[in-house]
Amino acid sequence: MKISKKLQSWLGWILSIIGSAFTLAFIGLNISNLTTPKHKLSEQTTLPQRLEVVALGRLEPKGEVIHINGPRGERIARLEVSRGDIIQSGEIIAYLESYEEQVAERDYALTQLAEAKEKLKASTEYVQTQIQEAKTRIIQVERPGNFEVEAQQATVRQLEAELRLAEEDLQRSHSLHTDGAISQQSLEQQISKTQQLQEQLNNAKAFLIQLESALKANLSNAQAQLRSQQANLLLAQRQIALGSAQKNLNLAEARLRRTIIRAPRAGQILKTLTYPGEAIGDDGILEMGDTSQMYAVAEVYESDVGLVKLGQPATITSRNGAFSKAITGKVVEIGWQIFKNNILSDDPAANADARVVEVRIRLDDSKPIKAFTNLQVDVKINVR
Repeated sequence: MKISKKLQSWLGWILSIIGSAFTLAFIGLNISNLTTPKHKLSEQTTLPQRLEVVALGRLEPKGEVIHINGPRGERIARLEVSRGDIIQSGEIIAYLESYEEQVAERDYALTQLAEAKEKLKASTEYVQTQIQEAKTRIIQVERPGNFEVEAQQATVRQLEAELRLAEEDLQRSHSLHTDGAISQQSLEQQISKTQQLQEQLNNAKAFLIQLESALKANLSNAQAQLRSQQANLLLAQRQIALGSAQKNLNLAEARLRRTIIRAPRAGQILKTLTYPGEAIGDDGILEMGDTSQMYAVAEVYESDVGLVKLGQPATITSRNGAFSKAITGKVVEIGWQIFKNNILSDDPAANADARVVEVRIRLDDSKPIKAFTNLQVDVKINVR
């Protein structure tokens, strides 16, 4: 049955209207979805909670690996340690080539100091003998002189007493002579006695003054000799220059210490960089670290570091089988800087220019990995 052209046109128009209606409905539905508030979408879709943070890391000893260095350009005379040796803080690691020369300089300085000490001792003993003699001289002058002065003073006092008695007797003799009780001769005898005592007293006083003056002069001379010898002692001590010899020895010992390389702390020798006969370069002499306690340093992406907290447990594994069992540990330090990652994954799709934060993990068991410093490991930190 054939349909008329008019009917075909009518049917096409109806189908066109129906298609437009479906198109408008679809557009309206999409607009409704776009204008729906985001909080309603978040209520409808809940993101899964992060349980762990995964990162690449490396193994390192407690306190990191340290480079033992020395004066650049100096040659190593001999090494006292080998790779793998366990050493204590202060233990000798190596002697430089200049060690023997500095030992000779130190010994020479020691000899100079010893000679200066002996010279000072001899000079001191000699001058101290002179000082003692001067002190003895003072005693020899002072004691007898004082005795003589005291004896003369006693003589003066005795004559003064006798003179007073003679004067009293003379006065009585004058009275008696006036009364006619004694003769002129007796009076004159009493006058003569009084005059003799006066002269004796004057002589005694003069001699006392002489003794006191002599004692004072002799004592002053002896004390001057003592002061002179004491000054000689100080002068001799200064001329010997013991202090300079001691300073020379201190300098020689300081230079000698620089030729001996010692361990700054306890640890294990990890790698030898300079051997006997070789000059010390930029790399230093050797590398060491305290492998008794190992750490894993994980490079955590900056977007994940906010999930990491101190004390969180972590698991460390080796993708290349360096150690078979996983090792546990805890986060003990979260870095304060963000920088480019240093550890690159062997996955070609991995981010080779990521921004990371170093997270240090103290391992519970260091024995299986103490020989694997700088080994690349996989780290999983439980952040639940």
